[in-house]
Amino acid sequence: MAEDKSRLELIEALAKRRGFFFPSNEIYGGIAGFYDYGNIGTLMKRKLENLWRKYFFGLDDNFFEIEAANIMPERVFVASGHKENFVDPTVKCRKCGTVHRADHIVEDYLKESFEGMTPVELTELIRQHKIRCAKCKGELEDVSILNMMFPLQVGADLEVKAYLRPETAQGAYVNFSRQFDIQRKRLPLGLAIVGRAFRNEISPRQLTTRMREFTQAELQIFFDAADIDKHEKWNEVKDYKLILYPVAGRGKNPEEVTCEDANKKMDIPKFYAYHLAKVQQFFLEKLKVSKEKFRFRELSAEERAFYNKMHWDVELNLETVGWKEVGGVHYRTDHDLSGHGKVSGQSQEVFFNEKKFVPHVLELSFGVDRIVFALIDLNYDADEKRTVLKLPPAVAPFSASVFPLVNKDGIDKKAEQIYESLKSDFDVFYDDSGSIGRRYARADEVGIPFCITVDHHSLEDGTVTVRDRDSTKQERVKVGELKERLK
Repeated sequence: MAEDKSRLELIEALAKRRGFFFPSNEIYGGIAGFYDYGNIGTLMKRKLENLWRKYFFGLDDNFFEIEAANIMPERVFVASGHKENFVDPTVKCRKCGTVHRADHIVEDYLKESFEGMTPVELTELIRQHKIRCAKCKGELEDVSILNMMFPLQVGADLEVKAYLRPETAQGAYVNFSRQFDIQRKRLPLGLAIVGRAFRNEISPRQLTTRMREFTQAELQIFFDAADIDKHEKWNEVKDYKLILYPVAGRGKNPEEVTCEDANKKMDIPKFYAYHLAKVQQFFLEKLKVSKEKFRFRELSAEERAFYNKMHWDVELNLETVGWKEVGGVHYRTDHDLSGHGKVSGQSQEVFFNEKKFVPHVLELSFGVDRIVFALIDLNYDADEKRTVLKLPPAVAPFSASVFPLVNKDGIDKKAEQIYESLKSDFDVFYDDSGSIGRRYARADEVGIPFCITVDHHSLEDGTVTVRDRDSTKQERVKVGELKERLK
């Protein structure tokens, strides 16, 4: 644990030093669970979001992005069930008054997951194992529950009761019927939202992995429930092996199962399995996560959210905190649309394929901040010689950096010309400050894959030195071939 904590502290220091992220409102002491992104972190986060958009919108020409309000009226969450069910168990220390999330404090003590247990069950565990306050070792009260939504009063006379949205998904649901008409009444229909969500987390922790204001990238796929065991591109994935950690296999290693076998032997519908495959490919092929660090973890009926009929979490095995959920594939049935139809009085039925019905929803949900942290965690490498982030080039803040070896003899002018020529095709960074070694070190710490150094030879033969971040190997490349080589 000391080693893990040390690594977490090192990552936190790097994040602050190089402008990835740091506590929000830091000059005022900050509030737990809120983080701001610096210039480097913002570049990385935007690249991740755009990579996500390009990949998932490419799965179907009827998948689109919309943007919905962060503040929504109370009736939305009455219809969705969040008003009644979006709660977490809390426990208060009798001595110091600190409020803990009950399942987390039990989990930290017993080293098991207790998600989904009732307040009574958690209280019994606390009493049985004599679990005390993590802060002062005081006695804990009985477990109670807290609704995690942030309430608001809207308007000059505070006449409208509302909430900050706890997930982006509801924005897609309340706009479904209008978007269905706009998009020529075709199913499946995908509505994506990349934006902020707000949850009053009881015990925010582990930097940006558990926050109170965070970014989600979610794709809601509306479809005919009668088609759940079919997909027009099934043959593309049927032999692809999913890395699954089912409820029945808890305590064992994840198993690799073809989509075909997952469908036939594990009763995972083809529509669901197809999207599991595409999510896995995004992490393994686009984000370059190793197979050993990835798994889909099935949630039991007690663990999964109240609206999910089927739920597999995307988990990554991080160096600092172990297996961590960073996303999920959820079969929400018609829970949300039927709820909104009932509470609003506006029917959410559609007429499609010669019949009338309320569409079901498959949700692909991703925690952007968690994935940013995971990529830093998994690619952080440090020894006595250097610190380097071996980020996949697709999400590295900059594709390349350009250095003049010295700021004289026309070398700096030549470097500036090369920098300007690359800017139209790549995100490039120009650095002429300090020794070349210091500049390499700065580039390594923010994960820039290639460093281009302009020297005296560049003026003579039109070549530059290109240094690979991961291997540190250098080679001479003609300036005219730089763009192609970088691509």
